[in-house]
Amino acid sequence: MKPTTQSDSDDRAVSPVIGVILMVAITVILAAVIGTFVLGLGDQLGESAPQASFSTDNVTYDGTNISFDIEKTGGQDLTTSEVVLSVGGERYGDVNATSSGDLGESWQTGTTVWFDDYGGTLESDERVDIQLIHEPSGQAIYQTTVTVPEQ
Repeated sequence: MKPTTQSDSDDRAVSPVIGVILMVAITVILAAVIGTFVLGLGDQLGESAPQASFSTDNVTYDGTNISFDIEKTGGQDLTTSEVVLSVGGERYGDVNATSSGDLGESWQTGTTVWFDDYGGTLESDERVDIQLIHEPSGQAIYQTTVTVPEQ
């Protein structure tokens, strides 16, 4: 029988320690992945809002309602049926249904859309929030505040 030396026992002790550390790490990773999906957090990872930029111009007021145009100045093309107009916190419908023109299925960069008669009874110098909301993700892809001009 071979006598045991100090270096032999040290080498054998390393292997079980590494094995235990690896098992604990794998268990923690599996618990995190399973917990994410059980708690429903995995569902939130799916749909994200498209990236696009806009500008608002030509704000007019007829004494009752506000009208304005929004130009898409960059970013991804948008599916018009998925983008909803909100004025003053009230949703009006998708941009094709609420604009004064037909964008077709896609809102492309460089295209300006005129939105006419929104907001209900307003007063001059009142501030109104305008948003474009990406319906599938529920996120605002554009938000601005305009001041109601004098008649």
